[in-house]
Amino acid sequence: MAITLEVSNLSLNDVHRFLKLEERPNGSFAEFFNLKPLMEFEQQDLLRIRNDFRRYLSAGKISEGLVKFLTIAPLMRLAGFYDVPICLTLEDVVAISIEDEDTNIKGRSDILAINNAQSTNSSPFWVLVIETKNSAIDVSEGLPQLLTYAFKSLEQQASVWGLVTNGLRYQFVHLRAATPPTYQLMPLLSLNETDKSLEIVQVMKAICQLPYFQSPTER
Repeated sequence: MAITLEVSNLSLNDVHRFLKLEERPNGSFAEFFNLKPLMEFEQQDLLRIRNDFRRYLSAGKISEGLVKFLTIAPLMRLAGFYDVPICLTLEDVVAISIEDEDTNIKGRSDILAINNAQSTNSSPFWVLVIETKNSAIDVSEGLPQLLTYAFKSLEQQASVWGLVTNGLRYQFVHLRAATPPTYQLMPLLSLNETDKSLEIVQVMKAICQLPYFQSPTER
């Protein structure tokens, strides 16, 4: 009889074993993007997002839901994820069957951005998978969930981007379908540092604007 595991209960070692997912050496954004400077109005919007988050953080721990409301939602709007042809969905059920282990893995992704222009009737094209945590949790604790959710898209496409955040720290991850499938962690970014916060938006904009995803060797 198959057993069912909740994604939230998986460790990083579990993810590696069940999904046969291997970590590659840490990557660089320059391998994938030519990041463009932000315009003045974009920098002003970002400053407001930073100030709002700081005000709440100074009062104590920020819940996962409020992290989404204060940072992810406005950052995604600023980066263009609210525009056509991108469509956002929340709390999508993700199910993966591990035949060798007679195991099913189930969970709900926090935020999923889909490119409708590249999707087919049977295969949505995933642009960015986001996993959020409250401000007191280290982003590394959300990595097993993010990797599992993002891995699901590799059944239909060659690669996908993921992001796990607690509102303050932002860990982007690039997953690629291969034998075995692999992932790379990108440099950790902070909303509290001016240059790094600018880079958060630059990277999100670059991901949103990619016509399709390529690994560095495919460019």
